[in-house]
Amino acid sequence: MGSSFLASKSTNITWHEGAVSRADRERVLGQKGATVWLTGLSGSGKSTVAVAAESVLIARGRAAYVLDGDNVRHGLNKNLGFSPEDRSENIRRIGEVAKLFTDSGILCFSSFISPYRADRDAIREMMDDGDFIEVHVDATVETCESRDVKGLYKKARAGEISDFTGISAPYEAPENAEIVVDTNGQTVEESVQTVIDYLEANGYVPPAD
Repeated sequence: MGSSFLASKSTNITWHEGAVSRADRERVLGQKGATVWLTGLSGSGKSTVAVAAESVLIARGRAAYVLDGDNVRHGLNKNLGFSPEDRSENIRRIGEVAKLFTDSGILCFSSFISPYRADRDAIREMMDDGDFIEVHVDATVETCESRDVKGLYKKARAGEISDFTGISAPYEAPENAEIVVDTNGQTVEESVQTVIDYLEANGYVPPAD
């Protein structure tokens, strides 16, 4: 279980409201901002689905952006490892960034293993109702290992990588995700369409012309 999010250490700070509202930004963009949080094992297809969904939306003139787990650890979270505490802090920081993207009216695809249910729930709680869309990218360990292009599962089973989710560290699957895509058998296109269908049906983006 991941550690709880820490209280703020900052003092003498004040939140400043801007002159432009979120509703103003969403009206200009013609969409509703949201965080589409893809969670699943390494190799389940999170990044693949997120990148493909982003491409579909951009091609339709929508504003979308992908926050990828590996990419974020190259910069914002490069000082964090993979202990339970660091995993929780990794997700907390990403949640704050995703919230800013959402407030800007953008559809933010967050692609992270995010193994602890409590950490994902904490991100949901920090956002307004409807702003957090959890997507369980469901694939078995066997399926993920068969796609192990980075050789991570092989290294984890050899003991070369510690705290590897699904092998030597736990993964707590969502219990009530808004969207479930089963990448054991679905194609990328089918998984992406499931996500797009949800966004259209719930008014985040208009239907395709």
